[in-house]
Amino acid sequence: MKSGQEQVAEATRYVRSIWPRRPRVGLILGTGLGGLVKQIDCEAAIAFEEIPCFPRSTALSHNGQLVAGKLAGCAVVAMQGRCHLYEGYSRAEVGLPVRVMHALGVEVLVVSNASGGLDPHMESGDILVLDGHVDLMTHGNAHGAEPMWADATTAGRRFASPYDATIAEQALATARRAGFCARAGVYVAVTGPNYETRAEYRMLRQLGDAVGMSTVPEVLVAAECGLPVLALSVVTNVARPDALASTTGGEVVDLAEQAEPKLREIVLALLQRYEDPLDSVRA
Repeated sequence: MKSGQEQVAEATRYVRSIWPRRPRVGLILGTGLGGLVKQIDCEAAIAFEEIPCFPRSTALSHNGQLVAGKLAGCAVVAMQGRCHLYEGYSRAEVGLPVRVMHALGVEVLVVSNASGGLDPHMESGDILVLDGHVDLMTHGNAHGAEPMWADATTAGRRFASPYDATIAEQALATARRAGFCARAGVYVAVTGPNYETRAEYRMLRQLGDAVGMSTVPEVLVAAECGLPVLALSVVTNVARPDALASTTGGEVVDLAEQAEPKLREIVLALLQRYEDPLDSVRA
């Protein structure tokens, strides 16, 4: 079996053989949020299954391709869709695309997801800018296999915070200027794939502001790589345990797609910090 370093090197070589440019920003686009790639001046689109050692996405609305090109004058590489622990992958496998992005040269990682709001004052379509998380995901591989990386688990390690406070504040300021609701908060990560019961929502409300089934494994890998992270969660439904309503995966996708323009506004503002100066001159 190839080591984690060998897998990253092989995947990186393959991507560079198709798209040799160095990206400055990496994007991971979650449930219902892959529409942002339509704004990218696409120079290469590579299906996950074509990239050696890459995990394959099977989740609803996750197209499963790596899109590379220019967005708002900035060289970017975007994952249109992601992989999850509940699909049977280990943390090491879910985090491998982040290591590949780092090897390609990205300087900052933007991660997005769709989540369930835990604060009853939230509304569907609100944006949560993560400033912390609670990790309730199953550690390691669901099948009990040894991790590919010696440091694949972050148990016992300390990070001041994997979320960049300066970038987060800029995101909140962008939302204020654009006139839509965004707030800082804590994301509770569970393995899934299920929506929560009334009792679970009450418990989770004591821990954070939104709940979802992704993001934390990728964010922790980014922290290991030294990458600053902006994590954005689109609240698609709000839990009200005393009047609990059923939620379907299709509804979550639809609500996330409706809120995607808000996420796009924040991302485009961030990219201005990483715009290629030569493109600014040409413009």
